[in-house]
Amino acid sequence: MSGLRVLAVDDERPALDELQWLLEQDQRIGEVLACGSATEALKTLQEREVDAVFLDVQMPGLTGLELAQVLGRFRQPPPVVFVTAHEAHAVDAFELRAVDYVLKPVRAERLAEAVRRVIEGVVEERAPAPVEDVQIAVELGGVTRFVARSEVTHVEAHGDYARLHTPTGSHLVRVPLTTLEEDWAEAGFVRIHRSLLVALRHVEEVRMEAGRCSVVVGGAPLQVSRRHTRELRELLGRGR
Repeated sequence: MSGLRVLAVDDERPALDELQWLLEQDQRIGEVLACGSATEALKTLQEREVDAVFLDVQMPGLTGLELAQVLGRFRQPPPVVFVTAHEAHAVDAFELRAVDYVLKPVRAERLAEAVRRVIEGVVEERAPAPVEDVQIAVELGGVTRFVARSEVTHVEAHGDYARLHTPTGSHLVRVPLTTLEEDWAEAGFVRIHRSLLVALRHVEEVRMEAGRCSVVVGGAPLQVSRRHTRELRELLGRGR
């Protein structure tokens, strides 16, 4: 197989630079992307496919464990290697099916072993052919067009219809929100309000202000209902 493309995530710049450098020294790795936060990593994963994520655990905002839970809802989750100074989270990490758990300070030979485990997993689990994105037929001015589900940032209920929002516009389809919630759960769509589904891969921020939760999608905040705040926090690992 060709060199791996991996994503390194750490909020401490010196640690991130060192991790990126160590990964780049491994001849089995072709490209290393670097992000300073979990929310930045989600945006990167929206735009780029990676073979593995090397992830710090304790970060402000969305933590590494929470990000791993989000990634676990992707149709094809990338393997995760936790790179952390804290041993205490190892059990949680492996409950999330992490490939490896590397303690800081990172040693080159230990990181090489983690890369070996990633490669074994990629070879064993990689599908023989790429999975095609789901295309949704929408009507616009009497013309039927197709919108890729991966472009949908969130879905809004309109009675028996649902409005699909994308970065370039919105489209009304005759499908109830409850049906989309069931059918699209495996693609990372979660309900945050009785009238809203959100694609986790498009979430840029999770905010808690005055006890109310909201998520930022496409630069716009979307309110999370109190009922679904609890569910969202459990999904992201905060309900422990």
